Amino acid sequence: MQIIEPFLLQQGFIRSTPRGRLLTPHAFRDLGMLEPNRETAQFGLFGDEAEDE
Repeated sequence: MQIIEPFLLQQGFIRSTPRGRLLTPHAFRDLGMLEPNRETAQFGLFGDEAEDE
């Protein structure tokens, strides 16, 4: 993986994020697959933090 990961990053197939590695839209197109819908917002530490007591 030490050689493959930099290549995939350089070619724009994966993106390194704090949550791990993600396939980019470019990678899905190259593979002939539809990109899944991704939730952009992250959940809070305790789930629904909008609750007021």
